[in-house]
Amino acid sequence: MIMEPETSCFAFMFITILLMNLYVGVLSADKYSRDEFPADFVFGAATSAYQVEGVAKEDGRTPSIWDTFAHAGYAYGANGDVACDEYHKYKEDVRLMVETGLDAYRFSISWSRLIPNGRGPLNPKGLQYYNNLINELIINGIQPHVTLHNYDLPQALEDEYGGWLGRDIIEDFTNYADACFREFGDRVLYWTTVNEPNVFAIGGYDQGITPPQRCSPPFCVTNSTRGNSTYEPYLVVHHILLAHSSAARLYRIKYRDNQHGFIGISVYTFGCIPQTNTEKDRVATQRVRDFFLGWIVEPLVYGDYPISMRTNAGARIPTFTDRESELVKGSYDFIGVIHYININVTDNADILNNKLRDFNVDMAAKIIYGREFYSDEEYPVTPLGLQQELNKFKLLYGNPPLFIYENGQRTARNSTLHDVSRVKYLHGYIGGVLDALRNGANVKGYFVWSFLDVFELLSGYKSSFGLYYVDEDDPELKRYPKLSAKWYMQFLRGRSTSIVGAIELNKDPSLVSVGHLFH
Repeated sequence: MIMEPETSCFAFMFITILLMNLYVGVLSADKYSRDEFPADFVFGAATSAYQVEGVAKEDGRTPSIWDTFAHAGYAYGANGDVACDEYHKYKEDVRLMVETGLDAYRFSISWSRLIPNGRGPLNPKGLQYYNNLINELIINGIQPHVTLHNYDLPQALEDEYGGWLGRDIIEDFTNYADACFREFGDRVLYWTTVNEPNVFAIGGYDQGITPPQRCSPPFCVTNSTRGNSTYEPYLVVHHILLAHSSAARLYRIKYRDNQHGFIGISVYTFGCIPQTNTEKDRVATQRVRDFFLGWIVEPLVYGDYPISMRTNAGARIPTFTDRESELVKGSYDFIGVIHYININVTDNADILNNKLRDFNVDMAAKIIYGREFYSDEEYPVTPLGLQQELNKFKLLYGNPPLFIYENGQRTARNSTLHDVSRVKYLHGYIGGVLDALRNGANVKGYFVWSFLDVFELLSGYKSSFGLYYVDEDDPELKRYPKLSAKWYMQFLRGRSTSIVGAIELNKDPSLVSVGHLFH
């Protein structure tokens, strides 16, 4: 997600041909319906606190590292001070969720809104807001799925001891989780501790392109001058895993018998495809999986980091004590999967001779992306890559329960409500999940990213993923359904879906009536 593209002409042609073949393969399975999924399979949509809530400087909330990052101008000068103002408009948004037919809503809690100093007393207004939101969801039959940390560590803890770099974070995060379990656990059954810690660590502590923007030359993509890319990403993930396991242990001892909930962690995944059919590229592809996926999942399943990581990173990757390994192993009830695109991988083992080392050097592979991450280019429809990764969970990690917590199509913001490309993407990937289920993958739910057009981590308001357009020029931030919202609505109501049907739906006159928004 955060490496520089290195795409040759040959690679571009190879990827193009490959993606075209995958696209055709998916669309040949044209029709399916919701009834073909298990009765308890959950369909939802997702956002996160800083991206939708707004009211960033009011009602007792203090800055997070994401506020600091955004206000330094690293998201095209945009920020989440207002965002979608869900803080005030949550009832309206829940009504839209009901109209759409969602089973569940995945959102995050802002730690600095609930506990402004990172530790200590709760903020009454923050507590009231999350109680109101959760109650509104429950009353309307929508299941809340809550994430505790999504790039927004309280700035107070970052300033005090370096945030995730210090071991004090383990106790502070556990106490924060304890407060959330205590206050909301009677209604919330699904808890994700940390959102995509792999990308959080690489982006925030290796290349410096996400909060808290730490890195060291020559690995910085931005002009940050603080941090150490050589070891900080490994240390941060180590502390995240220890904090996660501590919170999970607390939940199981103190709350699970009464609340009957589940706790997990989410991980960012790529569909990893060898650039060539050579042994070196196949081995490099598995190494990339180890570094992205195994980095988080193998300690949870086996109690330690992948062998390839320990070999290549050496003493720079921390070691679990026997007790820590026991606590981390098995400290999950489910794993959240975040997936958007495929990558091609080719071996680059010679880079291990470099004197300066970081995560990307240790991985010893070149990653070729079909799309820039800072752009608003649309993603290819290539769900076979997701199916492949779901199959890896089954084969390598004991087939754990999985929720696909983010999957969606990027488009330029303010482009059109007729987002046919998003419909094609969702149609292809939901169909791919159905195929994975039929092949034995233990997938429990699918969440579209995102419910609304939100403030995006890498692109601010330049690109969008939402089912609903939010008119930033309207003082009321009015929401408008896109074609994708209407398609998802029909699918969730049990109607058979197909690409041909989506094209017919594109003639919906209600979408034409708000076409003036984009002129």
